[in-house]
Amino acid sequence: MLETQRFTLDGSAQLEKHLAHCCDRVLAGVSSVIPMSRLEGILLGGGYGRGEGGVLKTVEDDRPYNDMEFYVLIRGSSWLNERKFRATLHHLGEKLSPEARLEIEFKVLSTQKLESSPITMHYYDLIAGHRRLWGGKDLLRRCRHHRAANTLPLSEATRLLMNRASGLLFSNSLLQKDKFTAEDADFVGRNQAKAQLAFGDVFLTAHGLYHASCRERNHRLRAFTPNENIPWFEKVRRYHNYGVDFKLHPHNTPPDREALTACQGELVTVALQLWLWLEARRLRQRFSSAVEYALCPINKCPETALARNAFVNATTFGAPALLQEKRFRYPRERLFNALSLLLWEPTTMREPQLLHGVQSELVTTTNDFNEMIGAYQSLWRRFS
Repeated sequence: MLETQRFTLDGSAQLEKHLAHCCDRVLAGVSSVIPMSRLEGILLGGGYGRGEGGVLKTVEDDRPYNDMEFYVLIRGSSWLNERKFRATLHHLGEKLSPEARLEIEFKVLSTQKLESSPITMHYYDLIAGHRRLWGGKDLLRRCRHHRAANTLPLSEATRLLMNRASGLLFSNSLLQKDKFTAEDADFVGRNQAKAQLAFGDVFLTAHGLYHASCRERNHRLRAFTPNENIPWFEKVRRYHNYGVDFKLHPHNTPPDREALTACQGELVTVALQLWLWLEARRLRQRFSSAVEYALCPINKCPETALARNAFVNATTFGAPALLQEKRFRYPRERLFNALSLLLWEPTTMREPQLLHGVQSELVTTTNDFNEMIGAYQSLWRRFS
């Protein structure tokens, strides 16, 4: 497995030292709250774990920009361990974050779960590139199936695009505020850059060409020649250049609402074109518009198990959900449909049929756009 030597490509020695110190603090902190007899390993994932972490260059020095995502591997049931240690690790992250000058996050896993789980983009990125803080060199020896990026299912591409399009949806809400702050601008700019990177990543995943390194993905995208007519492909390729540059060398976004709104409109348009193309490829059914997609009754998460879906619906929405038509559908499908209407159909909040459709998907009665976004965000946090 690939273990990185640096956290960034070109960050200063001072920044590298600072991030290494953060890892030392995390190791000490986790060791103090998790019994060593149960601790299998601690891995740093994300951009810093893969050696491609963001470097915010300022006049004074190089500073960290991204979060640090640590995976704590604990023997036993990941579900039980999550319930037992989640609050403790969350508190530890809050304690360490101010000194680190970035947000420190923890995720609970086990080698058994990794070994038995099918490949996902999330697990692939972790296994393909990480920094090991604790655990033997053979810790992940049985997880090699997570390194076969060419076997990533199309559902993973859809999930990635849903998450980045959700960032655009949340940005829409901020751009419509009466008072647009510098913090709002930074959120919008960051999510626009993430979307631009994701467009190319989604395209590569759909063709079995995804890679953990954003630079390698960019190289593959620039060298790719589509075997079909895709009018928006050159835009996706150009966007990816910017997305990679922002990921490696992020910057604070000026609060220019007009410029951000113009960029937002272009990205939302391309996101819809990519979404319809990808979903037609994945579900083997053509969709001419976001409305047609959202209202189509086809099962949009066919890879999920019906019995498990019923259990998830009951635990998410309560026992009455088992009496509803969608009791055997995975809840992420609700996000697919609601996103399509809220982001890409401007008449949704005025058209009774569409409004009722979104309300039904998000289990809400509100007809206020911002409250609707809040309902979407609550469900998205659980099934993103």
